[in-house]
Amino acid sequence: MLTALGLCCLVSEAVRAIQPADVAIVCNRNMPASQEVAEFYCEKRGVPRSNIVRLDLPITEDINIADYRQKLVSPLRAALKDRKDRIQVVLCVYGVPLRVGADLPTDGVKTPASQKPLMFLNGRERLQMLEKRLKELEEAAKANPKGPEATEKAKVNQAIASARTTLQSVASVDSELMHLWWDEYDRAGPCLNLLHFQAPPALVKDHPPLIMTARLDGPTAEIAKRLVADAVEIEKVGLKGKVYVDARDQRYDPKTDPNGFGYGGYDESMREMAGLLKDQAKLDVILDNKSSVFAPGACPECALYCGWYSHANYVDSCTFVKGAVAWHLASSEAVSLRRKNSTLWCQRILENGGCATIGPVAEPFTLGFPKPAEFFGFLITGEYTLVECYARTLNVTSWMCTLIGDPLYNPYKASPRMKSTLVSPSPKGRRFLTDSVKK
Repeated sequence: MLTALGLCCLVSEAVRAIQPADVAIVCNRNMPASQEVAEFYCEKRGVPRSNIVRLDLPITEDINIADYRQKLVSPLRAALKDRKDRIQVVLCVYGVPLRVGADLPTDGVKTPASQKPLMFLNGRERLQMLEKRLKELEEAAKANPKGPEATEKAKVNQAIASARTTLQSVASVDSELMHLWWDEYDRAGPCLNLLHFQAPPALVKDHPPLIMTARLDGPTAEIAKRLVADAVEIEKVGLKGKVYVDARDQRYDPKTDPNGFGYGGYDESMREMAGLLKDQAKLDVILDNKSSVFAPGACPECALYCGWYSHANYVDSCTFVKGAVAWHLASSEAVSLRRKNSTLWCQRILENGGCATIGPVAEPFTLGFPKPAEFFGFLITGEYTLVECYARTLNVTSWMCTLIGDPLYNPYKASPRMKSTLVSPSPKGRRFLTDSVKK
């Protein structure tokens, strides 16, 4: 098994170009709209309808781990077992749950009547409430060392440990499905992405194959359909428009952060993205290196956008051209794609005309995101589809992020801007692996 809180720099083997027949589509048989999106994708992309896998899934955005295994993984494996060597991409569509995690037991901890019971809290709320309760008990124990607080303190400490493990086990359904053909792996934390363009070939050969995943989804089924319709249209002429990069003037020190996973590393990667796309690709790039984000309406004709950090607070700065690819690096921006009056970046980008985005379903830490210079660098070459750019640059799997958009979308296929040989590890000088990889 592999976990990946560290990363090594060797080049992985290339895979053959993805064809429509290589895509398996997962839809929810309990939602007619889900099946409509799957059929629409087949029509637009020429995917064989026999590649649609209709599963009996909950209609919520969350699925517990037991149902995930029994209702999603097991029947999907059975449906694809004879095409295991052919299918390269699993595409989840509107109606398929977004997030998978462990059930949350009560652990015998009492909560005040004014608060929700633990079983109804999400992982982060649960942990915060337990930590608050522990402080209250510690104060009470000072006044009465032999009181009942000591016994409850032990229960709360145990519950805190359980809650932290649960948080580490939550993941996006799509990221978890990358391990479709793995019988065993450690879910308590992220796993090394063996599809990364720097993954060591020897390590790749020692493990079952990973599968690429994406999601055709959004607030409505119509928006999910638009993502593929726009992608097909723009591919014919090539994506045109401006590039907006919203960095924060965070300094990067490779001595203290050799992997570039800290704030400084990602901020530097945004600046490197801006330089690469401007100097090598000759695109119209606007870089903001101030701590504040782009102001509302400040980014007209936006074709590509990457920035941070306005957590769960979408700023309507970009006017997206058709086919735009945009994502905002911040925690929990994909905790829901269907929330009414949402201020989450992923949902709002899709509602405002974006064609593809990336976001996490819970706290991803920065390493949960691709490096901007790597992802957008590969994208503008026209050599790779959207899902390949994502799979080649995502650092970890069995984790929080999800790619929302048509996996076959190649916005620069008709107008490539540079060669992929110009894409290098970002930030400059960083390492992909360390000796902390668990096998």
